[in-house]
Amino acid sequence: MSNSESRTGPGWTPGQRIAGRVAVVIGAGQSPGEGLGNGRAAAMRYAREGARVLSVDRNLESAEETAAMIRAEGFESQALAADVTREAELSAAIARATELWGSLDILHNNVGVSLAGGDAELTEITEEAFDNLYRINLRGTAFACKHALLAMRKQRSGAIVNISSAAGVGRYPYAAYKATKAGVIALTEQLALQNAPFGIRVNCVLPGLISTPMAVETRARTWGQSREQVLAERVAKIPLGREGLGWDVANAALFLASDEAAFITGVSLMVDGGRVLNRI
Repeated sequence: MSNSESRTGPGWTPGQRIAGRVAVVIGAGQSPGEGLGNGRAAAMRYAREGARVLSVDRNLESAEETAAMIRAEGFESQALAADVTREAELSAAIARATELWGSLDILHNNVGVSLAGGDAELTEITEEAFDNLYRINLRGTAFACKHALLAMRKQRSGAIVNISSAAGVGRYPYAAYKATKAGVIALTEQLALQNAPFGIRVNCVLPGLISTPMAVETRARTWGQSREQVLAERVAKIPLGREGLGWDVANAALFLASDEAAFITGVSLMVDGGRVLNRI
């Protein structure tokens, strides 16, 4: 099992809640470092519940690693490289899924960047960095949704799960990430309303402080701290007393993508251990 996890661990349930469905996970790879990224966890979670998963990432090697982990567990996945700042590559990813498996039932948008993309306070951020975060965090999500919706409207069914952030509604010190992730929430609400007549549901997950390689390792490098220092400072802010895992985000996404959420659209589901309640 991945990460020494048993079939009774946080990434497993006994059901097959999305058996036979086709899922495209944008951002299914992950940065180097300890832990499991949100995108990889989501791809694995969907596969374990019976979906055929197209694992998409800018880094093909990382996408291939995710797909290989899924196949090693006996499930079905293919990998594809796509840069979310290029609409043609997002369109090709959606087309590839329908070419492989005949439909598109779930789109999961996981891509996002903050400090690694040059985020900073507004008085300090560069024009280039702000534009880069916008292209990745908001525009990339929007254009992935665009091409998924074109396929889902023909089917008159589908579920989109966008990964925003608790930073979109809570305290966050840097300008571009907060603004773009708030934009993902607004986009989700608009698309939910406009596409409900087609039987398409659109929701988003707002992760809080999650122990992913991108979040922890990047901050350790940027701030010149040990990984343990970064983790301790983050845990101190969380009422439940621990950082979240990629599985926590993936489990929320699975619920929203499944028929258990058949009457839910346009919501923003907080997955933050109560962090947003802690305003101090």
